[in-house]
Amino acid sequence: MTRLLPLLRLLRGHRRIIAVAILSGIANHVFTIASAVLGAILVGRALTGTPPADLRGGFLLLLALVIPLVVAPWAETQLAHVVAFRVLVDVRGRVYDSFARMSPGDLLSRRSGELGSTAISDVELLETFFAHTLSPLVSAAVVPTGALVALAFLDPWLALALLPVLLALASVPIWLRRRAEADGTAVRAAAGELNAEAVDALEGLREVLTFGAGRAQARRLRDRARALDDARTTHSRRAGIELAATDAIVTLGVLAALVTAGSLVAARSLPADLLPAAVVLAAFSLSPVTAVVDVAREVGIVAAAAVRVLDLLAVPRAVPDPDQPTDIRDIQPRVRYSTVTFRYGPDLPPAIRGIDFTIEPGETVALVGHSGAGKSTSAHLLLRLWDVSEGVITIGGHDIRTVADTDLRRLIAYVPQDVHLFNISIADNLRLGRPGATPAEVEAAARTAQAHEFITDLPDGYDTVAGELGNLLSGGQRQRLAIARALLADTPILVLDEAVSNLDTESEQRLAAAITATKTGRTTLVIAHRLTTIRTADRVVMLEHGQIVEEGQPNELLTRDGRFAHLVRTQLTTT
Repeated sequence: MTRLLPLLRLLRGHRRIIAVAILSGIANHVFTIASAVLGAILVGRALTGTPPADLRGGFLLLLALVIPLVVAPWAETQLAHVVAFRVLVDVRGRVYDSFARMSPGDLLSRRSGELGSTAISDVELLETFFAHTLSPLVSAAVVPTGALVALAFLDPWLALALLPVLLALASVPIWLRRRAEADGTAVRAAAGELNAEAVDALEGLREVLTFGAGRAQARRLRDRARALDDARTTHSRRAGIELAATDAIVTLGVLAALVTAGSLVAARSLPADLLPAAVVLAAFSLSPVTAVVDVAREVGIVAAAAVRVLDLLAVPRAVPDPDQPTDIRDIQPRVRYSTVTFRYGPDLPPAIRGIDFTIEPGETVALVGHSGAGKSTSAHLLLRLWDVSEGVITIGGHDIRTVADTDLRRLIAYVPQDVHLFNISIADNLRLGRPGATPAEVEAAARTAQAHEFITDLPDGYDTVAGELGNLLSGGQRQRLAIARALLADTPILVLDEAVSNLDTESEQRLAAAITATKTGRTTLVIAHRLTTIRTADRVVMLEHGQIVEEGQPNELLTRDGRFAHLVRTQLTTT
């Protein structure tokens, strides 16, 4: 339970409702015990010769208890589930915020399937705590205490006889606590691994089929499934031991109450007509604790899920927002890299070292170089997916670390090489950075990106659903949509990271001409390998091993016969 207590912080904003649910749960147990004891008293009096007329009042009271016996459990269940589902909504939103806080490096170090398992399955398991554990736990602390007091009023020996039974029953989950924690952690870890393996298999299905690796992949899935089955079997074995121990202790408790009450009646310390009531009160006082013990058999799994979820919620922001953000309303889109150095880890060599260049408003600069030269890293630093290790990147003279993340996103549009499209309409995919764009504005951006023609050929035009990951479209079509999406955002800075690598030369040239026509006042950073794309830039910055080795206009660099010219000749030779 100590691993679940941090979940109480998630109840902020829902505490009144959960308090009413808990009070309803306590009332349910109280009314249940009261009706059972009242029935037992009536039976005891009837057996000892009380006239039926004298029992009428008791029967009427028993009948009156039917209403609270119906309302109380309904209120507890309804309100507890309302709170649980609202908390799950809040937690899922916070989990998404955690994903947004994580750096790309954090995300790449975790399997997407396992993160998905935490965000969906582990969060769903928290419902067990809020809807089925919290209220019974409080009832188990309050109701038996009241029952012991009532038994003590009948006779102190009854309370003393039941007290060790209650303590033994409540201690059952504690006996196997460490094993329960280990079992729960193993089950959730195995479930996460199986989910991750299944996601890998689905995402890589084309490669699995084309390389005939179906059997090997199926074997991996079976191994993960067996690991989950073994973990669940171990968990069930321990749960069975807890169930057997609980049943044994409850039986001993009822026998202890019966023997004690019988002895007290024989000694004339307890009236005979109260014997059934004493036994029933003792037996029913065990029910709240039994309910908690039943739930506790699954607490190990829930606690493991809670740890995984809370760990995810506690992930610190990779690039912290400034305390006093810069006002960007009048900022000039002049981008400046000043002696920027960046390492992906403290013990790793610099990915880029001391790079220094400026992109003026309205200017297009192409970053070129061999794979691994630091081109994409430089772009990602401008987007502030990471923070620089040394030096500074400024926009309009302001360090981007002083710009709020939401403001930075409004300044820069990014077109990656690997385009992600959502399983929504083409139009809504284009509106990602500008949700309020009109249909005419969407179409204009699509026309500029040379995408309008193929969009109108789709079955539902702009309302066609792109398919998961946009896999209903070709690579070139996805790239044109990504460019249209960036143009529609209409940001003052545009970053194109190999954005036309899947286009043929003619399409690339038409698209480059269209983008050039819209770049007035817009700062553009292009990462490219193709000479046709590079030639559209006003200036080229050549990177090699993370450092700038050449800089100048494309034609000027070609005439120098330096590193850039050598790169171009190599490209022309290989093509």
